[in-house]
Amino acid sequence: MKVGLFFGSFNPIHNGHLIIANTMANYTDLQQVWLIISPHNPLKKQESLLHEFDRYDMVEKAIADNPKLKACDIEFHLPRPSYTIDTLVHISAKYPQHEFSLIMGGDNLNSLKKWKNYEQILAYYRIYVYSRPNVGSSDLDTHPQVTFVEAPMLDISATFIRQAIQQKKSIKYLLPEVVEEHIYRKNFYI
Repeated sequence: MKVGLFFGSFNPIHNGHLIIANTMANYTDLQQVWLIISPHNPLKKQESLLHEFDRYDMVEKAIADNPKLKACDIEFHLPRPSYTIDTLVHISAKYPQHEFSLIMGGDNLNSLKKWKNYEQILAYYRIYVYSRPNVGSSDLDTHPQVTFVEAPMLDISATFIRQAIQQKKSIKYLLPEVVEEHIYRKNFYI
């Protein structure tokens, strides 16, 4: 099966993430998209992150009705911080029956050369790229392993959502209702 891996902190998962994942699962040759919940992105501060199991639960709730999307906790069992190449090598060995590709925004493609062993990623994995607001082109745009996918562009940020919760403002329509209810029930991000 062709599986796209969509990495993220998902802190919290929101409609922008879901639109990208669903677009990749339905408008490309990918048969499934796995949302890889990163316990700690080496480029982000850890203190603002909810516990990874809480973020995993929110992802599962958000995608429960979509069989083409799957929550994946594989990075919970790997050394930290998580580096994409290490996860790719591990997941490819664990599930040799699948053909894995990466899903990323244009901003990440622009910074890919700063990633650990990025040459290995480009050599062995296809990369499906969606546009991001205010992101210019990259010298990797024409790389044979890179495919651009037209997807709706929603500039929703998890940071905005967390700040809105702290300021007691509405987060309605920014994320699935089931996730919103879960956040308030558990008093997340207060």
